[in-house]
Amino acid sequence: MTESPHAAHLAQLNVATLLHPFDDPRTTPFVEMLDPVNAAADAAPGFVWRLVEEGAADATGLRPAGENVIVNLSVWETREALWDFTYRSGHLEVMRRRREWFARHVEAHMVLWWVPAGHLPTVGEALDRLADLREHGPSPRAFTFASVHPAGEAAPHPGTVPPPRPGPAVPSAREVPSEGAAAR
Repeated sequence: MTESPHAAHLAQLNVATLLHPFDDPRTTPFVEMLDPVNAAADAAPGFVWRLVEEGAADATGLRPAGENVIVNLSVWETREALWDFTYRSGHLEVMRRRREWFARHVEAHMVLWWVPAGHLPTVGEALDRLADLREHGPSPRAFTFASVHPAGEAAPHPGTVPPPRPGPAVPSAREVPSEGAAAR
């Protein structure tokens, strides 16, 4: 995970339903693009983290949303960093060819949400956010590129620590007990 000056980062999950098994020759062009696209993501400005299956180079072996559904979960410093990688890099070629390998979704397949810097979302958390988007539409808790909410409106997932609020770095004189004050 890379260090970041931002208090909140943008998490993203997308799910894709395979048209053919992962080892089917019709899926080979997608599989061949994985390593270069993942390497580009890892080196992209604003990249923080991506889900990788233990002992693997990617998360395609994980199937938490169904046997024929692959997931991509990552964290980025800003919306702009994720947008630039998604639509202004070699990743765009995968997007253009996605109908060769993946079924067309009739409901939301991608969700964005803010997380405190340093928090790595779990797959369960990510799937909860996607379910929230599907059920309730865009909100500060779960949104899309077309409906981004500012990090200050972020709705935390249970169990995460909200981003720190800007404020004084040291306590004011009123907040510091005097030497003679009894400890409480």
